[in-house]
Amino acid sequence: MKRRSFISLSLGGAVFLAGAMVWPHRLTRAGVANAIVYKDPGCGCCNKWIDHLTKAGFVVEAYDRADMDKIKAELGVPRNLGSCHTAVIDGYLVEGHVPVSDIERLLAEKPEALGLAVPGMPIGSPGMEYGNEKEAYNVILFQADGSQAIFSSH
Repeated sequence: MKRRSFISLSLGGAVFLAGAMVWPHRLTRAGVANAIVYKDPGCGCCNKWIDHLTKAGFVVEAYDRADMDKIKAELGVPRNLGSCHTAVIDGYLVEGHVPVSDIERLLAEKPEALGLAVPGMPIGSPGMEYGNEKEAYNVILFQADGSQAIFSSH
């Protein structure tokens, strides 16, 4: 192999691997959705939400980040939909305590959207369970153009 070809192939492989490190949700096994979760290091409810995903069969990679506002801005999460953690699942953003049933519906229907969000941290949502107490909340489907619609209500 010529040196120039070797360098080209090596650089191409490095670019592919760098892309995989930034967007590992693209590397999925058949029938298994991978979730990349960015969360604050001290957030206990984020860990409970991750448990909610893993119990449903998602493969989760979690990253503790002190710069969550920056992560949300870079990924495109609207400020009014913010919560304590942000996930990337099969190319969609999932912000906050979104139930697995809604994530599964999103992945089955594949709407043209950036993702789903549960703004804030409603009590009774996955990861925010406290006894029998429950707040009503909506799961919001959001688009790149800024439009938002109720996807489901709980």
